[in-house]
Amino acid sequence: MNRLITTLGAKTLEQLGSGIILPHEHIFVDLRPLDDPNHGQGAVEDVVALMQPELLRAQRAGVAALVACTPLGVGRRVDCDLAVSEAAGLPVLVPTGVYREPWVPDWVHAAEEAELRDWMLGELEDEIAGTGIRAGWIKLSAGDDGMTDCERKVLRAAAGAAARTHAVIGSHTIRGSVVLDQIAIIEAAGYTAERFVWIHAQNEPDVALHEMVARRGAWVEYDAIGSESIDDAVFIEHIQRMLDAGFLEQVLLSHDRGWYDPSKPGGGQPKPFTYITEVFLPKLTAAGIPRSTIDQLTRRNPFRTFAR
Repeated sequence: MNRLITTLGAKTLEQLGSGIILPHEHIFVDLRPLDDPNHGQGAVEDVVALMQPELLRAQRAGVAALVACTPLGVGRRVDCDLAVSEAAGLPVLVPTGVYREPWVPDWVHAAEEAELRDWMLGELEDEIAGTGIRAGWIKLSAGDDGMTDCERKVLRAAAGAAARTHAVIGSHTIRGSVVLDQIAIIEAAGYTAERFVWIHAQNEPDVALHEMVARRGAWVEYDAIGSESIDDAVFIEHIQRMLDAGFLEQVLLSHDRGWYDPSKPGGGQPKPFTYITEVFLPKLTAAGIPRSTIDQLTRRNPFRTFAR
């Protein structure tokens, strides 16, 4: 039986109940350079104090599980993810994987592909070192104008690890043309586009590429819902276009919100994980999208994406 691998154990869709699953959020992120002496630093109790209320608020708003999307390179803190999840009683999926240049650690640059593959496998099958928590999926990224040699190496390694575990690979990728390159690399490595998520698809202005990527079998994720830079009407238009094209079962919706930022006093001011349930879903209903379709988009699709 397929289950989500979370901080609170393996969960079936039935165990999660009727709440939605948010496939792209953050609890802790540090975008400072890796050589910053304070990179990734932050007391667990401070992160819990700031972020537990946000997870509790999300639960009350109808969120059943949350996918944390901070990989190695931008402040992955599984100890913080776990502590916040346990304090709130909300299951969280944490990733293995590496972010893009210039946030790639030196050891990743130096590592052979097989070494990176085995590292990801260890985190997916055993535990993320010292945490007792298994990674639920693989999070990567790619440069806006194309992949570097190191990013290609990491992607091939991820495909090798994913093929052994059926883990999904998600990539922060802005351009659809780069996504198509990533899919080609994954397929050449023996894995499948059906286990790949195009993160931040809303940033690609050529909407024909959204459909092209979906036609290849990949997931298309619109994950800035509630942001000030993109009106909700644009997301509704994207969603309706994908539904009309027959891609209901390949669309994901999220906020890309949170988070504790250790570069800011007190961790900064997090943005709540409640906009989709409280504001956006009523707009989808008003636009004529049936409740069953909304359930597919917000509950069944993300479960099928991340379940192993």
